[in-house]
Amino acid sequence: SRAPAISVSAESCIPAGLRLGPVPGTFKLGKYLSDRKEPGPKKKQRRLVFQVRMVRGELVDEAGSSALEWIGLIRAARNSQEQTLEAVADLPGGQIFYRALRDVQPGEELTVWYSNPLAQWFDIPVTATPTHDEKGEERYICWYCWRTFKYPNSLKAHVHFHC
Repeated sequence: SRAPAISVSAESCIPAGLRLGPVPGTFKLGKYLSDRKEPGPKKKQRRLVFQVRMVRGELVDEAGSSALEWIGLIRAARNSQEQTLEAVADLPGGQIFYRALRDVQPGEELTVWYSNPLAQWFDIPVTATPTHDEKGEERYICWYCWRTFKYPNSLKAHVHFHC
């Protein structure tokens, strides 16, 4: 059987501007990003949801573990509409943190994408211009291999990590 899908959701309101981190390990945000929210075919899939909440000004999970224990499970945002956090660094090459872009409401999933300065530092495209397919739906096309994507961040990750 397949591994369960994992997401991190707010159990309580997370205030805009809150910083999480630093993010441990090698930073490869978006390397496994896909146009689909859940990997694999559309069928019933087990889903593990980590609920996080504010306790004395710090974000912790159900077991009381700090962000260092679960921050790597936060899913990459496919577009700016679903993004709740941005990855930032204090200075180029410095430690990476996640910052809440707005108040995140209880029940909302945490998703993250690069801030513009951090994307430029990692040489990840900052913008992606959509085209429209024969059905009039927006699509993003890789300028190297011509593969198409439904979401802009899927294209950006593809260009950086795979093409």
